[in-house]
Amino acid sequence: MRFAGYAAIFDRPDRGGDVVRGGAFARSLKRGAGAVPLLWQHEAGRPIGRIEYLKEDARGLRVIGRLSAGAAGREAAEFLKEGAVSGLSFGYRVRTTRGEAPRELVDLELVEVSLVTLPMQPRARVHAVAVE
Repeated sequence: MRFAGYAAIFDRPDRGGDVVRGGAFARSLKRGAGAVPLLWQHEAGRPIGRIEYLKEDARGLRVIGRLSAGAAGREAAEFLKEGAVSGLSFGYRVRTTRGEAPRELVDLELVEVSLVTLPMQPRARVHAVAVE
């Protein structure tokens, strides 16, 4: 199963009040999509597949992922098919911010992308699923 969506939405406050700005992932994206793990609910021990495409566009951080045939990937696929999970999120380390309220995230080290139940950015969602 493949899916597409946005792990980050630019210029919109998340539930914590942070705002990711366009270009925040530029340095991390130079490593390539394959260097960023695809996880289940931010759990480092639960990889669920791989990221095939990862780019910034005008809206945010666009992701296309492929779920694995392993147990965790199959479980994630079932939740996606049922509509029980549709959130995307990302793990990061802050390199540079501006301001305090809201804090603007302008340079981030992208550590991982996750399928999640409750994304910090409510608009960060899977918008397409393809069953193969």
